[in-house]
Amino acid sequence: MNASYELIIIGAGVAGLTAAQYGARANLKTLVIEEMAPGGQVLLIDQLENYPGIKEPVSGYDLSETMRMQAEGFGAEFVTTSVEKVERAGTGFSVTTSDGIFMAEAAIIATGAKHRRLDIPGEEAFIGRGVSYCATCDGPFFKGKKILVVGGGDSACDEAMYLAKLSDKIVMIHRKDRFRAQKALAEHVLDNPNVKVVFNTVALEIRGTKKVESVLLKDVVSGATREEAFDAVFVFVGSDPNTAFLPDIAKDETHYVITDEKMATSLPGLFAAGDVRVSPFRQIVTACSDGAVAAHAASQYIDETRGAAYR
Repeated sequence: MNASYELIIIGAGVAGLTAAQYGARANLKTLVIEEMAPGGQVLLIDQLENYPGIKEPVSGYDLSETMRMQAEGFGAEFVTTSVEKVERAGTGFSVTTSDGIFMAEAAIIATGAKHRRLDIPGEEAFIGRGVSYCATCDGPFFKGKKILVVGGGDSACDEAMYLAKLSDKIVMIHRKDRFRAQKALAEHVLDNPNVKVVFNTVALEIRGTKKVESVLLKDVVSGATREEAFDAVFVFVGSDPNTAFLPDIAKDETHYVITDEKMATSLPGLFAAGDVRVSPFRQIVTACSDGAVAAHAASQYIDETRGAAYR
């Protein structure tokens, strides 16, 4: 399969879906390439209650399906395939997939990032039922409950402090004898009376029936194990952006794409939106904003390369 488009969006999470809607509404021939189901990480959310304008909680699936139908309604096309590489082709791009090559005048990378997992028994089974990777998304469901936080970096400490506003029964474990987070941030956690920090400890298994009920913990120094009751497990052991297929563009030390305020990367005509790019805050609402800005900037880029920019 070989086809040409004005705008290609790689990734159909909320950033990509928003970009598709704005690109198609700008009357651009728009293609969205996604290797899985549209929605991305939002599909893991059982009840979304902090998205502006939505009074009653909705599932992540329902939100993403609505966004997909909106984008299709404006004329965006969708194809399910894996992207192998993106290359410069003139002033535009060549996108090689497992189903052929697609050409575009501009492209938006919205492939997101994958939360690193503990890869222990029970983790996968209880995602959305007590296991979470986002405190601001799911923390309010566990107000006053006993929560286990796993991790020792900046994000883990940040999220633990947020959860400590919701419950005074936070237990935070880290596999080392001290946090790797910034000193000031680590001290805030250690000084918080609502957080009990346990070092040299790892989680071996998450247990329960219909939801999280307990976690099997191990002291890595003594080797002793114990089972402790918890209502939720929040995992913050890092994340990896999906950028392996990208050309040589500017990224930070953790491989997140660096953009300007227009979501433009260091390669003209290539934009990035959502969790794949460097950002101080990652939420559904910020990803949607990124997608809208990226699509608008991509449209302007196309006009400029055609010599049709508004003066």
